[in-house]
Amino acid sequence: MRLRYSVEAEEFRAGLDRWLDEHLPPVAEMSEAKRSSAHLPDWARAWQRRLFDAGWLVPGWPPELGGRNATPTEQMIYFEEIARRQIPRSLNPQGLSIIAPSILDFGDDAQKERFVLPTLRGEITWCLGMSEPGAGSDLASLATRAVRDGDKFVVTGQKVWTSGAHHADWCFCFVRTDPDAAKHKGISVLVIDMSTPGITCRPLPELTERDFADFNEVFFTDVEVPAENLVGELNGGWAMAQGSLGHERGMLWIGSVANVERGVEALVELGDEKGADGQRLGDDTRFRDAVASLYIDSQAQRFLGYRGFAKFERGEPALEHAILKLFTSETERSIYLTAVEALGPEGLDQARAGPPMWRDGSWAVQYLRSFSGTIAGGTSEIQRNIIAERVLGLPR
Repeated sequence: MRLRYSVEAEEFRAGLDRWLDEHLPPVAEMSEAKRSSAHLPDWARAWQRRLFDAGWLVPGWPPELGGRNATPTEQMIYFEEIARRQIPRSLNPQGLSIIAPSILDFGDDAQKERFVLPTLRGEITWCLGMSEPGAGSDLASLATRAVRDGDKFVVTGQKVWTSGAHHADWCFCFVRTDPDAAKHKGISVLVIDMSTPGITCRPLPELTERDFADFNEVFFTDVEVPAENLVGELNGGWAMAQGSLGHERGMLWIGSVANVERGVEALVELGDEKGADGQRLGDDTRFRDAVASLYIDSQAQRFLGYRGFAKFERGEPALEHAILKLFTSETERSIYLTAVEALGPEGLDQARAGPPMWRDGSWAVQYLRSFSGTIAGGTSEIQRNIIAERVLGLPR
């Protein structure tokens, strides 16, 4: 099957490509920024602002919010090209993909004015306060408390695996405001200034050999938050959580599928190198079979994504995102494992340069990172439950 975009859609792609060819920073500059905790925030903010000013940060948004009113098809093309070129859109992807859209959906006018455009311009960054030591996949079990005290809430508790908290300005934080209600019904959302007294952020070291961490623990000790920072209705946080994850999973499948395809391409290139036995990998039948199988998986994922996208365009419910979340994250891990096993001990060397498309990190680094992809945004186990119950109609 061959799918073709319309002439108008291809003109949109050509315009995006021309702008990126002219303005995209050199690979070496991006690589250095991604490797250094000292340079990354300033570099990423500047690059995000360039995208925003040109209308290429959130092209599906209206022009008054820095977008182009791009059609769903044009947005799909945009995410394909961004993923194909491995271009970072922002230091703060959660702010763009989850939090700003959630504030637009649920926030009041003052919150929209205060947070949305500054987030898009890269003037403020966010972390997402969801996971806790006892509430990972089961968000409804969260225990961080927010008690109303006059014109403020007092927050006490702990979040964990909080991406980017160490350089975030604000936290979009899910808290329990009614401990006596059913666990799904007593949750609210507060936006919390990360410089507020009583907040302690502790980065979590990773196996990857970098000078900074992505994940953090965040502790709240009697943190006072103005009541005006409540987003949406009191105890209405569960619906917001579902909306937030919907934004996260929306069109992000496009980038996930593109990452899988790029990983398979990198395996093909790896075939010219020598394996653990000193022989060319491309001559090894087991390696060739593994790459062929992964290529088939990547194409199945692409067409599954197109099917979900067609439903999305027609306004129909689509659960393909759950299948793709499971499929792509597990396939990415298989790609990196295939490379590491084929290279033998050398494949475990984090200093060994990987394909240029990653701009940082070896096969070993990518393999270690790939485990988080099967957890973040909904674990593989949770996705299997969703598929079983909502797609296949199996009993709970």
